[in-house]
Amino acid sequence: MPLNFTAARPDPALLDLPWRLPLEDWPQERLAALPRGISRHVVRFVKLSGRVLAVKEIKGDLALGEYNMLRLLNRLDQPAVEPSAVVDGRLTKSGEPLDACLITRHLQFSLPYRALFSQSLRADTAARLIDALAVLLVRLHLAGFWWGDVSLSNTLFRRDAGAFAAYLVDAETGRLYQKLSDGQREHDLDIARVNIAGELMDLEAGELLPVGTDPVETANQIMTRYADLWKALTGLERFDTGDRWRVDERIRTLNELGFDIDELAITTDFDGTTIAIQPKVVDAGHHSRRLLRLTGLDVEENQARRLLNDLDAFRAAADRQNDDEEIVAHDWLSRIYEPITRSVPRQMAAKLEPAELFHEVLEHRWYLAERAQHDIPIEDAIADYVASVLPSKPDERSVLGVDTVELPVIAGPDVS
Repeated sequence: MPLNFTAARPDPALLDLPWRLPLEDWPQERLAALPRGISRHVVRFVKLSGRVLAVKEIKGDLALGEYNMLRLLNRLDQPAVEPSAVVDGRLTKSGEPLDACLITRHLQFSLPYRALFSQSLRADTAARLIDALAVLLVRLHLAGFWWGDVSLSNTLFRRDAGAFAAYLVDAETGRLYQKLSDGQREHDLDIARVNIAGELMDLEAGELLPVGTDPVETANQIMTRYADLWKALTGLERFDTGDRWRVDERIRTLNELGFDIDELAITTDFDGTTIAIQPKVVDAGHHSRRLLRLTGLDVEENQARRLLNDLDAFRAAADRQNDDEEIVAHDWLSRIYEPITRSVPRQMAAKLEPAELFHEVLEHRWYLAERAQHDIPIEDAIADYVASVLPSKPDERSVLGVDTVELPVIAGPDVS
């Protein structure tokens, strides 16, 4: 029986992998030492053609369904891992059938939640992860995606200027609809609340959860965070015709949350004294799209917000408010951003992605200036940061040698 490969852009090197062996028996020289989360399936990372791929052993119909769903989510510009291929028709050397494999591209600088808690983190890390997951869930629900297995384990996290950005990593149970009902959204939220509470209890039992963090109370935060964000993005607002400025205020508020409005429904009552407004089409990534247009930098939303603030400060300091925005942005990129991010020694370049590094340097400069009680040149700030802060950080591009599967695990929800 021949192997069957399903891939949008087939890589001939896939043929070189040991498909006749069960995934758990693949030789170590084929594997990349990356942190893995808890999964009901066997998952391994492999190096191939200069990339790192995640390979998950799963039933053939489920693998193909998840592959197609991840492709749909990527086409909808949703935060999800990128599917690479499905390999089916696997047999052992003795002719015994093996499960299919779903292959996805590893998301650089991302970590599973257990790997994050294995590091020295702030006490509010759990709450920040919940915030990121709530934003991800709102985005997916706006696109009509019902997840069906919402959890920290099914999510990857990337640092985003002091916060986190969340990415869906498992779409096995997901379904895409034209629009979700309130009941479907509430079902996803209830699944999230139960799974997250169990996952945080696991961390608490393994002494990985910061002291004083209540797993159940923290898990419940996703309900309020989600509700607040959903109301801000979709809620109906009424006001008198004399307060028409509130239309612009609503748009600015959504922009500050990181969303653009593609369509706004505005209606008046019978006598025209009251106006009602409601966003109809909301698109995430307001700041990241603006930064990409100005500089070509493709970064997370909070990182983009921070970089744009520094760009605005550069513009004001140079008294160039009347200059063309694109020209000023090009000068900031070539004079400030690129020299700073390129000044990191090569052996430490994998510790943080450039945009997060720049954010941390700006934070470090603020602390240095506060201590010295005067402004600190950014060149001095990066030099001090590289000397005193960066060496102690783990390499987040790969985090070699850390396997979260080997961290203490207490029985909890069956999540993948």
